[in-house]
Amino acid sequence: MKKILLYSLTILTLFIFSALSYVKLALPDVGSAPDINVEKTATNIARGKYLANSVAVCMDCHATRDWSLFSGPPIPGTEGKGGERFDQTMGFPGVYYSRNLTPYGLGDWTDGEIFRAITTGVSKNGDPLFPVMPHPNYGRADKNDINDIIAYLRSLPQIESDNIPSDSDFPMNFIVNTIPQSASFISKPDKANKVTYGEYLVNMAACADCHTPFEKGQYDESKRLAGGRSFILPWATLTTPNLTPDVKTGLGAWTEEAFVQKFKAYQDPTYVPLKIKKGDFMTLMPWQMYGTMEEEDLKAIYSYLQSLEPINHPIDRFILNDQP
Repeated sequence: MKKILLYSLTILTLFIFSALSYVKLALPDVGSAPDINVEKTATNIARGKYLANSVAVCMDCHATRDWSLFSGPPIPGTEGKGGERFDQTMGFPGVYYSRNLTPYGLGDWTDGEIFRAITTGVSKNGDPLFPVMPHPNYGRADKNDINDIIAYLRSLPQIESDNIPSDSDFPMNFIVNTIPQSASFISKPDKANKVTYGEYLVNMAACADCHTPFEKGQYDESKRLAGGRSFILPWATLTTPNLTPDVKTGLGAWTEEAFVQKFKAYQDPTYVPLKIKKGDFMTLMPWQMYGTMEEEDLKAIYSYLQSLEPINHPIDRFILNDQP
């Protein structure tokens, strides 16, 4: 009996070891980086700059944010520097740092390697990238928009700042290898179809990543865009609001004008970000970046959000933590 048990345990151990070895050595498997050379015209760079700073807001994470000010706006001149930390206090299964996207960090990357990283989550050396950067979303975008973002990144001035290695907790250090998938690109919808175009922008902006409950590395898709993801500050816990058109707990009572002006208020020439002290209301929402989005795009996002099924989901948005 003992021999049978020992034999069974040996087989089970070998099976687990083989499975984990396969995950670590054979995955991710999304193919080679494409052999491309993106056009770097003034028009493409301008479009890429708009996407990277106003819609996909790449520079929200890949810059140094001033957390002493309301909503932590990026410090001018640090665009592309990287180094922002994302950890367990934000619900992530590990500690992750944004990477340097200036020529200092990407100088030896081909355009194809950058394209593959953005759209599938596989780094230059074949390692998986945990989707703090929402590469599954970008893999469902228009190729031209991704190319324009790359053109913009190539135009950034060099900032000498070394990348800090990221580290996934167990078991995410194995699971992360299974996350990268081949991209499924689409064509950017016609702006005349506001709902469909708005859905495209919501995907590019990864609104659902923050406005969907997220626990233990999993999203609650039954409450997609209904808010509920929590972020822990030293003095308070923030929880994202409901974006569905529920009248009582979401955006159901909001007009298009009120929605647009909520963003544009942060681009008013008279607006000055408030200095934040312990106990003050704070948000991680990069209002000043999204505030630079074109009104036409904001209206499209509003139209899409209003087309969603209303979800009644009350949220306590800001709760002060117990102070010692």
